[in-house]
Amino acid sequence: MERKVFNLGDIVQMKKPHPCGSNEMEIIRMGMDIRIKCVGCKHSVLVPRPKFEKNFKKVLRSVEDPQGQE
Repeated sequence: MERKVFNLGDIVQMKKPHPCGSNEMEIIRMGMDIRIKCVGCKHSVLVPRPKFEKNFKKVLRSVEDPQGQE
C-alpha cells in the first residue's frame, strides 16, 4: 500500500468532519502524535499518528504549493 505524504502546515481533508462541520484541518505539529487544527473553528486536537493516517483522506493545500495548483 502506498504511504500518504503530508507535511507540517498542510491543509488536509479528513474522512469524518469535525463537530463544527468542517473536515479541513491544518497540521501544526508532527512526531509520534500529530496535532491538527480545525480550519473552521480553530480547535486543535492531538491525534496518534496511526489514527491520523487511517482517517486522513487527502492534502487540499500544501505548504510547498501555496496556490493549490497540482
